[in-house]
Amino acid sequence: MKNWGVAALALLLGACSNAIVPPAPEAYRPRPSHGHRPARGTTIPPVRQPTPATPMAPVTPGTGQAGGANAALAGLALGPSVASLPIDRGEAARALAAFRTSCPSLTRRTDTSGLTTPDQWQPACAAAATTADRDARDFFARWFDAVQVGSGQAYATGYFVPEVRASRDRRSGYDVPIYGRPADLIDVDLGQFADSLKGKKIRGRVSGTSLIPYYDRSAIEQGAIAQTAPVLAWGADPAEVFFLQVQGSGVLRYRDGTTQRIGYDDQNGRDYTGIGKLMLDRGLIDRSQASMQGIVAWLRAHPDQATEIMRENKSFVFFRPLSGGVVGSLGLPLAAGVSAAVDPKYVPLGAPVFLSADRTDATGIWIAQDTGGAIKGANRFDTFWGAGDQAAAIAGGMSARGTAFVLLPKGALARLTGG
Repeated sequence: MKNWGVAALALLLGACSNAIVPPAPEAYRPRPSHGHRPARGTTIPPVRQPTPATPMAPVTPGTGQAGGANAALAGLALGPSVASLPIDRGEAARALAAFRTSCPSLTRRTDTSGLTTPDQWQPACAAAATTADRDARDFFARWFDAVQVGSGQAYATGYFVPEVRASRDRRSGYDVPIYGRPADLIDVDLGQFADSLKGKKIRGRVSGTSLIPYYDRSAIEQGAIAQTAPVLAWGADPAEVFFLQVQGSGVLRYRDGTTQRIGYDDQNGRDYTGIGKLMLDRGLIDRSQASMQGIVAWLRAHPDQATEIMRENKSFVFFRPLSGGVVGSLGLPLAAGVSAAVDPKYVPLGAPVFLSADRTDATGIWIAQDTGGAIKGANRFDTFWGAGDQAAAIAGGMSARGTAFVLLPKGALARLTGG
């Protein structure tokens, strides 16, 4: 989801016209849409209470560096046999289908985690193409080893596809711009300048002969990009648009009832700050409100303070219109309850991961098909739940802890550890 690809609770706590719009007569300031009845489907359903579970214990980690730059340096250990993991057949079949879609990427991409090489995925991918769904559980047991990265202690959150009230033109009650990518935003791949910087990227804009940081959220909301960025639509609620950026993609529901899917196009390069933790630290909310649902309710009830709080997060996301299903950072469709966002320095993009969590809905096989701005470090995951009320209810309160095992092709760990 490109989002960068990004998750509801962790993102908060952690952490169409294509024309250039003319300069606004006054600096844009987000404000509540008083006097407008919310459209159907915009009320976020309450958090769904999880079914508790007992996670598996991690194995003794291998030698490595705490906070190593990638998985290969963080310490690796062989986990339990995949055949012994509690994976039901239906779950395995859904994971196999998602894994098949990842195979072209796995067999071509350089794995920045340092765990695998493209050729090591070839046998499993060839077998996946001919394996029947009923044999999916045996497929994973036959072709993969469970490998623990670092301590194996995992934390998982959730994300979904939100629905946002919008208008194609600016009008009373619809005055929150949803921007496309600005013309003056520059992405720089630092790996083209030095091998030591491979995989690193910065974003900025040119000022004279210098590349400087791009505008932060506060400057953007005060009109800094009014002449350089297309406005795809105008939102009705600043909190809804803010959460659209947190999720990285969503559905615009226009006043006439029609809809348009939009997804992540780029980001301003500023660091993400989770406003939920700020609100907790300042006593604005308590732990019982520390969910997406609770935070949205507070922002809507305190519009004067909400603007200041949201601007504490300097990161800003730009969107593009989409057709078809939701896609992740691999450019592949995401599957609800199967796809997950990861840090590619610790999990190969496209690889299966088994999570054993303290809640049943997070436990099982996930396929790493996305990345996220706040999804950083080993054993950090963001689970995707699709669209609709049920997805919002699960993702909005998802906060699971437990143990993670990356499923690597047989022999990959032996290559890394010398046997």
